[in-house]
Amino acid sequence: MKHKHLLLPFVVTPLCLAMWGCNDSDNDKTVEQKTLPVLTAAQPASIKSCEDLAEQFKFNETYITGATTVAAGEVSAGFNAPAHCLITGYMNPRKGRGVDDKGNIIEDADYQIGFEMRLPVDWNGRFYYQANGGMDGSVVPATGNFMTPNGSDATALHKGFAVISSDAGHSAAHGAAFGLDPQARRDYGYNAVAELTPMAKSLIEAAYGKAPDRSYFGGCSNGGRHTMVAATRYADLYDGFLVGDPGFHLPQAAVSQVLGIQKFLTLLDNVDESNVEGSLATAINRQELGAVSKAVLQQCDALDGAADGMVNAIEACQVAFDLQRDVPTCSGERDGTCLTTAQKDVLADFMAGPHNSAGEALYTNMQYDAGLGTNNVMAWFYGAAFHLSVPSVSSVFTTPPTWLNGTTAELYDYVTHFSADTDAATIYAEDGDYTEASMTFMPPVDPSDMGTLRDRGAKLIAVHGTSDPVFYAQDTINWYNDLQKANTNEAGEFARLYLVPGMNHCGYGPATDKFDALDKLVTWVEEGKAPEEIVASARENNAELPADWSTTRTRPLCPYPEIATYNGTGSIEDAASFSCKAAE
Repeated sequence: MKHKHLLLPFVVTPLCLAMWGCNDSDNDKTVEQKTLPVLTAAQPASIKSCEDLAEQFKFNETYITGATTVAAGEVSAGFNAPAHCLITGYMNPRKGRGVDDKGNIIEDADYQIGFEMRLPVDWNGRFYYQANGGMDGSVVPATGNFMTPNGSDATALHKGFAVISSDAGHSAAHGAAFGLDPQARRDYGYNAVAELTPMAKSLIEAAYGKAPDRSYFGGCSNGGRHTMVAATRYADLYDGFLVGDPGFHLPQAAVSQVLGIQKFLTLLDNVDESNVEGSLATAINRQELGAVSKAVLQQCDALDGAADGMVNAIEACQVAFDLQRDVPTCSGERDGTCLTTAQKDVLADFMAGPHNSAGEALYTNMQYDAGLGTNNVMAWFYGAAFHLSVPSVSSVFTTPPTWLNGTTAELYDYVTHFSADTDAATIYAEDGDYTEASMTFMPPVDPSDMGTLRDRGAKLIAVHGTSDPVFYAQDTINWYNDLQKANTNEAGEFARLYLVPGMNHCGYGPATDKFDALDKLVTWVEEGKAPEEIVASARENNAELPADWSTTRTRPLCPYPEIATYNGTGSIEDAASFSCKAAE
């Protein structure tokens, strides 16, 4: 089967910059902020209007469809909120290119930027833009959730922020079909934020009688990408940015997943084309990936001074671990404790990241870590790669797009014919209809240049799991190293990266993946106290928590390039037994 491409002709107030005292909390070490502005703290207010907003609020091309007071309690599964006003609505309705219910391409598909806002009755004076993940397309509850494992207490709404959530300008009803529409691509990439932000601040002012004193932006995965984009395109509109496992080179990462499927397919004698995901999952199964994790721990676990099932010295580990040497080679039948020679070759090629035939890197490498043998890794390597990355590459990220109706056979055929040389390059392509390439509308604008953010006193905290199987931690490490170079190694005054050992994508895996980074960000922005560490904890409900870990284990997350290093005494289950130090 051959597919045809679609061819169509504030105000910043500097405060005293003298000495800042240390916070008394055992969980929050701070450092002095000397040179950059410190923004004034937000002041609380109470809501003046809710139901009346449905009729009274007016903003360009904005339509309020509901305004309801919601009592304190659960607003979505596992997430509680204080009493608040729920506003629903949409912006910029229009017609554009898409597909009908039968999957045929049409020119009069309905588009709008859908949103909801939750405005606490007792407001802390802050606004939080909740950037959502995946391909967007749905208005999820505006709880201000950052990472699911962190729970209600860490959500912005629970803390008293006014929160907005949106679908980024398209509906999920037809999957990746929005990629056929040039404006929908731009809205998804960056423009929905530009449209929603002034509207949201105006609505807040109408509800409380004042605009937000401080504005924050956060999200994980594609939400992390949205946040990185906002930190470069809209740094004048927001004061703090909370970035989680960012796919800020998402088109490259999606191409990497498509090419990864090709590699894994070479290990299969037969492929069930009605269940490609199931076939792929046998190429290197979970137990075999677990054997790699075990070998990584044998070589790297004690590099931080404690044999505790965690690899803090992740960069040193890449030198210490050797796949060919340290993982047993199967001498007979596969039994989950070894890899065949062919499996080792494919996994080594996959972990090195995708390359074209000229040897040019198409995305970065994935680091070897302790979190490989998990359900999250299996889901991203195989299931999400096939059902999410393939259609997003074909319809949203390549120019011109190739529309697939989503049948397994079409997706499989697209994968097997995808070229690392010619097709991968089309994420940089433009034409008369699609005038912005996906590598223009999706990534942040020159992420090593955050001068606007820095100079106005805004701050950025990024966290990334070292076992993230889709948006590799190495990509974020590379960005931070570039940011340091561009700022004479003083980027830590306004932006910090915290790696989470063993954590998969936006949580999960053998990791202390529960932490509250939003409070740390607010304290940094509004008091000038930068977090020297963020204490994270294990979760009892983490099915992949190792049996020999305490369910109350805590660890400091350290500002890169420092790592959590064992002090030599004390319980290995207690963060107090570890200090953030330069890696040896």
